Amino acid sequence: MARWLGRDVVSILDFTRDELLDLFEAASGLEGVLESGRARRLLEGKIVSLAFFEPSTRTRLSFEAAAKRLGAETIGFTAAEATSIAKGENLADTVRMLDGYSDLIVIRHRYEGAALYAAEIAEKPVINAGDGRQHHPTQAMLDLYTVNRLYGTVDGLVYGVLGDLRYGRAATSFLLALTRFKPKMVYLISPPLLRPREEVYMALRQQGLPFQETESLEEVLPELDVLYVTRIQRERFPDLRDYEKVRGSYRVTLDLLQRHAKPELKVLHPLPRVDEIDYRVDGSPYQAYFLQARLGVPVRAALLAKILGAW
Repeated sequence: MARWLGRDVVSILDFTRDELLDLFEAASGLEGVLESGRARRLLEGKIVSLAFFEPSTRTRLSFEAAAKRLGAETIGFTAAEATSIAKGENLADTVRMLDGYSDLIVIRHRYEGAALYAAEIAEKPVINAGDGRQHHPTQAMLDLYTVNRLYGTVDGLVYGVLGDLRYGRAATSFLLALTRFKPKMVYLISPPLLRPREEVYMALRQQGLPFQETESLEEVLPELDVLYVTRIQRERFPDLRDYEKVRGSYRVTLDLLQRHAKPELKVLHPLPRVDEIDYRVDGSPYQAYFLQARLGVPVRAALLAKILGAW
């Protein structure tokens, strides 16, 4: 039986397969009622803090929409410059302040471990909305939910994860999440400079994920059921000279997909994109990233409702 009430969400590895399937069932149940307004009493009287120390569009807005669809109020900020941290206040004091003002804290931070630190300080539940280079658990949850919606399963599929596998926390969390299921194969597609960090390799091997590495998308594209594309993020590179070496390494075009991919292939992307997916793909049957973005609301609503004891 999944334990949700009052639970912190720090890493996707904190969750079992059964717990994730339980979350997917709740998200599916909420999908039909969120927009109708029939779920507005679930979190009536609750306050959710959105503590975003880094810029965000989809994650922040989908959490806010999810909370409001459930009847909760939201407070928070979208940059550290808008808080007393700009005056020298430390993270611990900010978390304690939010803990006193709200029933749950959603936090995004540039530093690895910030969400875990917040969870250790706060008495209220803390949800990691992305910290450092490794953890973005709710993104991985909605990614797997999207795959499950598209294929009716996460198991038995061939996945390709393309782009920044070293600094991109969405890609890393997605890979770690796949260890809770039984993919047929996972191809890690990246330039050598952007291969996963050693601790990620260790986790994948320890969890028994079947994976192979390649630099060539064309080589493995005919096998793929799901292509998970990630942006090469300039802001994550400690040395911008390395970024210049790998920028523009991959571009997924409609012509490439039509020539090499299965007709049923689905392309995912956590967004935002720059130029790694051609806009012509948007109108094709391969495109699934806009559905993926939309499903962030029911998945995060299910998470809020379960943690706050409303579902």
